Amino acid sequence: MTESSAVEIEIATRRLTAALDALESAVERRRDADRDENELATRIQALGADRSRLADELDGALVKARKLERTNREISDRLESAIVTIRSVLDTGEDG
Repeated sequence: MTESSAVEIEIATRRLTAALDALESAVERRRDADRDENELATRIQALGADRSRLADELDGALVKARKLERTNREISDRLESAIVTIRSVLDTGEDG
């Protein structure tokens, strides 16, 4: 083997080593990206579950709020009627 062949082999070996290092780095970056994608998918799934739960809770709260509004109106109407009745009795008592 000549000296120039040995130099060429050394250069080729260095290039191969550099290419393998670059490939290893690319694989590691890809693994990190895949891990990040998996974490993001998990977070998105969790957010979707939270959204569904919150939507259910909101629906329940709206139903409860409507019932409370209805009850409030009924109580208000009854109080109004009671006030009118009391005033009428008081007015009748004052006349007699």
